[in-house]
Amino acid sequence: MSVIRVEDIAHVRFAAPDLAAMRAFLEDFGFACFEEGGRLYAKGNDGRPFLHVTEPGEPGFKALGFRVESVAELDALAASEGVAVEDLAEPGGGKIVRLTDPDGFRIEIVAGQSKGEASLPFADQPRNSVASRPRLRALVRLEPGPAHIRRIGHAVLNVTDFRRSEAWYKERFGFLTSDEVEAAPDVPLGAFMRCDRGDKPADHHTLFLAQLPQKTDLLHAAFEVSNLDDLMLGHQHLKAAKRTAAWGVGRHIMGSQVFDYWKDPWGHELEHWTDGDLLTAADPPQKMPMSALLAVQWGTPHPMFAGKRAPSPATISFFTALILRFKRFFRRQPKGQTA
Repeated sequence: MSVIRVEDIAHVRFAAPDLAAMRAFLEDFGFACFEEGGRLYAKGNDGRPFLHVTEPGEPGFKALGFRVESVAELDALAASEGVAVEDLAEPGGGKIVRLTDPDGFRIEIVAGQSKGEASLPFADQPRNSVASRPRLRALVRLEPGPAHIRRIGHAVLNVTDFRRSEAWYKERFGFLTSDEVEAAPDVPLGAFMRCDRGDKPADHHTLFLAQLPQKTDLLHAAFEVSNLDDLMLGHQHLKAAKRTAAWGVGRHIMGSQVFDYWKDPWGHELEHWTDGDLLTAADPPQKMPMSALLAVQWGTPHPMFAGKRAPSPATISFFTALILRFKRFFRRQPKGQTA
């Protein structure tokens, strides 16, 4: 049993030296932005007070937030961890508990935030197919512009010890494994984990923990958009604005999302996604090979495998280090024992 069960991801927090430049990017990405208390806030159209926060400072990832249904759960978590429940002095108010995970990531658990009215500025039009033709005498005429951010969906953290981090997050927040990724049989590389919402559907993953031989950091944060048309209009808008593309468009294997990744002016990676898998607590965990992590069901290959040029020294170094790490792992393990 976990101490509490988080219901969803709440926000990501960054620092950047130029809030105006960050705001211009975030608005191109599809957020509604405002400044308050010296910070830049970005929100979607789900009514939540904010999804993305930037404070002035050296560029970097600062914190990851999750949401619980009640302040009583914050009280239980605070008592278990020996910390205080504090007032959240930011838009939407509410309460917050601040923790630090095994890799030093700041984790913020919030409850009681006020929520505005949600809206749907980009309607999901009926679609004709060979099986069904509901769109009759209705033309498709899409208005160019940024995508419409609905909500934050997940974040990916690179950790130094996957099993240690997995235990920390599951014991406190009740995460369930959807897919565990293996570098080799019984050698875990990481896991896609979802919220335990019982019979209520949950995204395939709210948190992905990955143990990769690179800097421990946030690898990306993902934001849901209205539908495929909305995602593609956003792609076109960002491209026209000469923003930095990272990967996309394509459809993932694990989670099944249609995705499109972009980088902010300081290299933080943000994802647009739509049409992801939904699971309940009854769905058992699966094991998947590492090859499925960066593969696509259709669309743009990952830049490492695009075949447009020879692998860079950094790419070669990355995979060499990964192979050596897991060879050392195998040598350390007694026969029949796994991590």
